[in-house]
Amino acid sequence: MAEQRCITLAVTGAGGTRMARFVLEALVRDERVGRIDLLVSQAGRQLIAHETGRDPDGPAADLVLGGRPTGDKVIAWDPDDLAGGPTSGSYPSWGMLLVPCALGVAARIANGTANTLIERAADVTLKERRPLVLCVRETPFNLIHLRNLTQVTEAGAIVYPMIPTFYNIPRTVDDFYEEFTVRLLGFVGLPQQQSAYYAYSGTESPAHHDRAEQP
Repeated sequence: MAEQRCITLAVTGAGGTRMARFVLEALVRDERVGRIDLLVSQAGRQLIAHETGRDPDGPAADLVLGGRPTGDKVIAWDPDDLAGGPTSGSYPSWGMLLVPCALGVAARIANGTANTLIERAADVTLKERRPLVLCVRETPFNLIHLRNLTQVTEAGAIVYPMIPTFYNIPRTVDDFYEEFTVRLLGFVGLPQQQSAYYAYSGTESPAHHDRAEQP
């Protein structure tokens, strides 16, 4: 069996925090993933509480997953702890996903201003030439946003906006979350078992076939 990946997952203060639950659940289930370093910003906690009604002061993994089991894979770090493991390039990690990524966080990463462990971990990910994926959500972008996203891309990060695919005819919000999770993890080299369900042939996908209204 190939060496298991160690992945950092950060949740920041942008709407759509439920996406983090789907991504974290998929990573916990995936046998190719051995450890998940979970970082939830204070603003991320507030957004999760707003969107789910959960206690913002609860344990990070419980807050993201709503109490669903994580086994022993998830290590939660205090985002204000600038001495945490992910601050060091020698701390083993495949790379980092920010889901969702607030544009203010993207700006600080782009400009090398690390005020929290999340930004420092992203900075380390870039300096170690590891994959860094920013799932930004806000829209529209102003010129400052665009320049920061260009700069962080030039530094080696990947901007992967939380945009649904409409050709799969999503019928529920969860369809969007599930499909995006499959696409995101496939993009970073962790194809999911149900990936073929969302594969596009040029005319339709199995998801489209199942969901499209019949005449």
